[in-house]
Amino acid sequence: MVEVKNLTKYYGNVLAVDNVSFRIEKGEVIGFLGPNGAGKTTTLRIITGFIPQTSGEVYVNGIPVSEENPETKEFIGYLPENNPLYENLLAKEYLGFIADVRGVENKKERIDYVAEKCGITDVLNRFIGELSKGYRQRVGLAAALLHDPEILILDEPTSGLDPNQVVEIRNLIRELEKDKTVIISTHILQEVEALSTRVIIIHRGRIVADDRIENLSGMVEGKELLSVKIKKSKKDPLKVFSDLGNVGIIKEDAQEIELSIESAGDIREEVFKQCVDNGVVLLEMSRRRRSLEEIFRELTR
Repeated sequence: MVEVKNLTKYYGNVLAVDNVSFRIEKGEVIGFLGPNGAGKTTTLRIITGFIPQTSGEVYVNGIPVSEENPETKEFIGYLPENNPLYENLLAKEYLGFIADVRGVENKKERIDYVAEKCGITDVLNRFIGELSKGYRQRVGLAAALLHDPEILILDEPTSGLDPNQVVEIRNLIRELEKDKTVIISTHILQEVEALSTRVIIIHRGRIVADDRIENLSGMVEGKELLSVKIKKSKKDPLKVFSDLGNVGIIKEDAQEIELSIESAGDIREEVFKQCVDNGVVLLEMSRRRRSLEEIFRELTR
């Protein structure tokens, strides 16, 4: 569906994308995650054909993305960051303009369909400049869907939205995921966890992780994360377990303390022994799955 091979992009002497390769199959929902300036938007603009690469290859449905093959753009619907809209047009006028540019057949039917799909039927006769940012994002999504693309690429789709608008746009994206291949570029970790099945993490222009979310813990090699709950006592828990690894307090109340211990291997027996030796009452102990935030911070620092 989308294949990127050894993709590299320079802006002058600045290396923005460094020998990036990945493959996205039909029907996948990909979270393209990275810090600001990591190369996410540049990579997407190359895939969509908006800018050329310095070297490497990009294929969409087996066709090389290049000026000689403009048909690759027909497979892709693209919602860029800071979606550029004509504020002096009615929403329906803007969609009509995009439909004409795209050469969309049955223009009225397609506009009505995407307007209903994106929940903007009631604002079609309003000027875009009068709409909230949430509705503007919906109009942008509708425009990206007009030509019924197989692949939907969304660059920071909830950036700048209030919490209610974020929920609305996420629900809309979930609906669209049912019959599209979707790439969501974002630096917001909750976005990826809420919407994606697979994550590609880019840092300083290079891919540092590419896997399903539940498998990403293995990317941080040799690290075991343990959650330990003990009864509060006069003993300092940080000192009790300090020899076992990196210890931190997760939460504490009048009766109990919950700790996390990061170590190089399975230390459950050692934790039990330390509790016995120090007269600490162990209430609960379990291996803890790393959060996406912890994995992200480890791989991009």
